[in-house]
Amino acid sequence: ERVSLMLRRALTTARCPPGGLSTTTRRTMSMWSHVEMGPKDPILGVTEAYQADTNPTKLNLGVGAYRDDNGKPWTLPCVQEASERIVKANLPHEYAPIAGFKVFVDKGLKLAYGHDCEVLNSGAIAGIQALSGTGSLRICGEFINRFSQGTKPAVYVPDPTWGNHIPIMQDSGLEVRKYRYYDRKSNGVDFSGLCDDINGAPSGSVVLMHVCAHNPTGADPTMEQWKEISEICKKKEHFVVMDSAYQGFASGDPDTDAAALRYFVQQGHQVALCQSFAKNFGLYGHRIGTFSMICGDAEEAKRVESQLKILARPMYSNPPIHGANLINTILDDPTLTKQWFTDVKTMADRIIDMRQSLTEALKTNGSTEDWSHINKQIGMFCFSGLSPEQVDMLASDHSVYLTRNGRISMAGVTTKNVEYLSKAIVDVRAKA
Repeated sequence: ERVSLMLRRALTTARCPPGGLSTTTRRTMSMWSHVEMGPKDPILGVTEAYQADTNPTKLNLGVGAYRDDNGKPWTLPCVQEASERIVKANLPHEYAPIAGFKVFVDKGLKLAYGHDCEVLNSGAIAGIQALSGTGSLRICGEFINRFSQGTKPAVYVPDPTWGNHIPIMQDSGLEVRKYRYYDRKSNGVDFSGLCDDINGAPSGSVVLMHVCAHNPTGADPTMEQWKEISEICKKKEHFVVMDSAYQGFASGDPDTDAAALRYFVQQGHQVALCQSFAKNFGLYGHRIGTFSMICGDAEEAKRVESQLKILARPMYSNPPIHGANLINTILDDPTLTKQWFTDVKTMADRIIDMRQSLTEALKTNGSTEDWSHINKQIGMFCFSGLSPEQVDMLASDHSVYLTRNGRISMAGVTTKNVEYLSKAIVDVRAKA
């Protein structure tokens, strides 16, 4: 035994010299030494550049989170009241079920589909709590990958679209293709290109659409255009996935903002809905949302929901509870629900006002261009029409930071900085 112990010590000494392994040796021996540095997230890069800038007049117009007119985060009064009630009630901190709290999911789906939705009220919609929009989309992609029959369908996304749509679907094992969406000449929806592309897609493709307040362009189809899109999708038997991140936040009216979704449901589409409560309830850090699918009947919905839970279990096991408790508290109380309608309209109205103010300030400061698209677009973002080079000049010459595709987060524009922003835009346009 003593000889064995001495031998083990000798081997340890041989493997690890006095003082331990050098940094170079450890790096050479690491099984992960081949891993390369990943590219920075575009929005994170904007924030880092903004934070490093010492100019006191600097502006960060890259982050997609609401700010009040003082440029500060805003806790909705209805959320504040709900938080206080939850603390007083001393609710337990137990695990939620895999599918989340049913009372919350039911209320969330009624907010989206409408209280009078026949399909919902018949029990033919399978729904679970999800990790906001991102988690909902990932569950959606995994379900399509696992249960699509025959040739696996490609997922068609708008060009451009929210940056996370493509990697979420690709990481779910699906091929991603693009359909035309934005016309940079008119700064609006390229409706003819959109229709041509979804009509030309193979029958039974997956078509992902933004319910309202398209990110990043802020350009939405009209209701008449939605009707034509619905007809094409029905004719081609496409599976429509609707991403709803801004209900109420876009126009200030949750029913108006859900009109496209509800029309598709009325027309018989078996849509999937990815619903987020980050923007419209200001619950960014709570990762709260739902995922739902319209099924043939209530029995089918139960089977689909059972498979959604099987997908969720190894992915995150159980969803977080606090955000669900907050929204359930709000939507369960008529007074708080009414307060939420007021709060979400407050956010929407401020952004609409800032669109008008920016348009007027651009004209006042000498621009002769047509900036009407700023007012026509809706929601948190404005697709300004600025080129990547002009965006770079805004940062270098004026300390105004936004993503290089020209997307302005209107939530960062205030009555105190709109004049400065407009002058900076006029200046870089003149130099272009």
